[in-house]
Amino acid sequence: MEQVEIPDQEPSQEKRKRMSSALEIDCPGDLRECLRNASNDGYHFIIINAVHPRYSRDLLSKNAPHVISRTDRILTGTDWNRLIVGKLTSINVDSETNHVRNYSKAILNQELGFASHLGLPAVIIRLHQRNNTNLAGILMEKLAGSNVNFQVWIQLPMIHPTCFSPICSKSEEEDVWEWWNDLRTLCHYDKRLGLMLELPDSQHIPSELEIKRWMGEPVKVLQIKTSLFLTNHYNQPVLSRNHQEIISKMLNLDVQYVIKGPKLHGKTYKPYCAYINYLGKKLFKNDAVTEFVQGCEDFLQNPLQPLTENLETLVYEVFEKDQVKYVEYQRAIQKALEDLPLSIIIPVIMVVGAGRGPLVQACLNASYILQRKVKIYAVEKNPYAINTLEDRVQNEWHGQVILVKDDMRRYKPPEEADILVSELLGSFGDNELSPECLDGAQRFLKKTGISIPVSYTSYLAPLQSSKIYNEIKNSKTADKTTESLYETPYIIHLVNYYQIAVSQPLFKFEHPNWNEVIDNDRYGKLRFPVLQNCVLTGFAGYFETVLYKDVILSINPQTYSVGMVSWFPIVFPLPEPVQVSKGETIEVAFWRSQNEEKVWYQWCLLSPHKGSIINPNGRSYFIKKH
Repeated sequence: MEQVEIPDQEPSQEKRKRMSSALEIDCPGDLRECLRNASNDGYHFIIINAVHPRYSRDLLSKNAPHVISRTDRILTGTDWNRLIVGKLTSINVDSETNHVRNYSKAILNQELGFASHLGLPAVIIRLHQRNNTNLAGILMEKLAGSNVNFQVWIQLPMIHPTCFSPICSKSEEEDVWEWWNDLRTLCHYDKRLGLMLELPDSQHIPSELEIKRWMGEPVKVLQIKTSLFLTNHYNQPVLSRNHQEIISKMLNLDVQYVIKGPKLHGKTYKPYCAYINYLGKKLFKNDAVTEFVQGCEDFLQNPLQPLTENLETLVYEVFEKDQVKYVEYQRAIQKALEDLPLSIIIPVIMVVGAGRGPLVQACLNASYILQRKVKIYAVEKNPYAINTLEDRVQNEWHGQVILVKDDMRRYKPPEEADILVSELLGSFGDNELSPECLDGAQRFLKKTGISIPVSYTSYLAPLQSSKIYNEIKNSKTADKTTESLYETPYIIHLVNYYQIAVSQPLFKFEHPNWNEVIDNDRYGKLRFPVLQNCVLTGFAGYFETVLYKDVILSINPQTYSVGMVSWFPIVFPLPEPVQVSKGETIEVAFWRSQNEEKVWYQWCLLSPHKGSIINPNGRSYFIKKH
């Protein structure tokens, strides 16, 4: 998430607790003194008018004065670049009146130029209407230039006053999200365009659905007026529970908080900053999951290719930190052992794709708990993981495990297994070729044997995230075409997003599969209702797996296994964002296809607008079989 540079930043986790705050002062009499006071009160930067209003500017006259604003020598270039955000003059470059439009354009161009000259990190433009076509054109001219490095924060209320006005009918209500959506669409979703949202009063909070939609937008700043603060019994400022809930949702976005208005709780602005910092500590969930995903927010990762690429130590370590997963696997193995008839004196368990041995340990733990002796085979093809397994066989497992250095698809065991245990699932369930691997490995499972997992189902949901869209657009390298960027799925810890509808099941695989002809190709169509106007940028994929009986692991939001961190969602992007309206239906077609060499996904938007098939024949992305 791009942010304004702030001095003396704490480590990432501490920054989340002591959040970045700013003070908005329209026209400080002494800029240096204002900065000093703001810093003493705990603020990281200030927002001021980019051009002081005391300077008259007749820009359409030939004799226009040369003095634009106060001299830039008041501060150093570094201070302008780190400590000041400029608020632009309220003008109307989309006025129907020619001279108003032309004058406004001259003012805007001059202030944008001056902001660039000062090196400001961001400028703020407040929208007053839905039609901002000319504004978009001017902004795009500037942003397309090579010397513009600032962000543009579009200031809007979270909810328009017409939505709660007693004199406005439903048809007269304005949706300010539409104002923003029109502007950023005209600006082609430029990543330098962000949002400065004004926190509403506690009686007029947007609906949960509207807040979720804002969460899928590049919100940079939340403005909080001092008049919104209540006074507690210590005579200190506090925010209502409604306001706290909004801020709680914003925490993961690393939004910055701007205080604006008169001092209503003392002689300085320090109490407001102190309270925001307190809220950060109070609302921030500093648990193992949060610590694990720190730094992964909205970061694009390529799906693993475990059949053709040996996993590294770091990847194994990440897997092994997930205690929830291995506890559930152990429960499933224990239940399976309990269900095996006692006539099987020493059950045979084969762990295929053993990695560094966590599933082997889970099998041993289950046997110890049940006090039932087992015979365990650990099958692994990665020679470097084998090195670790050899050490564990000798020093930890004391010869209780038979180590097999082979590919499960080729291995010929000396006996059949009663239980086959694997951990081959990807974020979409089957995307790391678990079906192909287990179909090959089940030949050494007894016909009465148990597979863990028993089944897994992929789920899909429509997604709005301009953040992810821009991350993909800007990830182009010399060896990739723009087309290929959007024909590739990505593993992403989603934070800055809005899930448009509830996820639905897509493909299911069951094991063992004793069908005479095994077919792992799949095709499906899903339809999702649209509850409010939004922008479709792609689809999020999840999975649920039944390990055995009632033991389930899931990254599907509806059934998520709390505390599990092994898998992030997979995102299937669209090449261009698609505008969708309330009441419409999003329909998508999805294929899982294969040949002798590879497996790939194809997807195609069918409604509300029909698109072309993405990634046909796996031309940009596929999973290698060999």
